[in-house]
Amino acid sequence: RGSFLAPPFFTRFVRIAIFYGNSLKPMPPGPSKDKNARYLDIHENDKVDEEQLVSWLKQAAALPGWLKH
Repeated sequence: RGSFLAPPFFTRFVRIAIFYGNSLKPMPPGPSKDKNARYLDIHENDKVDEEQLVSWLKQAAALPGWLKH
């Protein structure tokens, strides 16, 4: 129980780490050393597919074991 993602901030981009991103359809593009996690890196001038991002966040929040408010 707890968080389903972490948004670490770097100098040149924001990385959205989705802890069980391997369960999402389609999977976020960035692999991780953790077999379950996936990353999405967003750089300053990137065009973000907002619909896809919202879909991933909703899917991640709906995974079993996470608190729902």
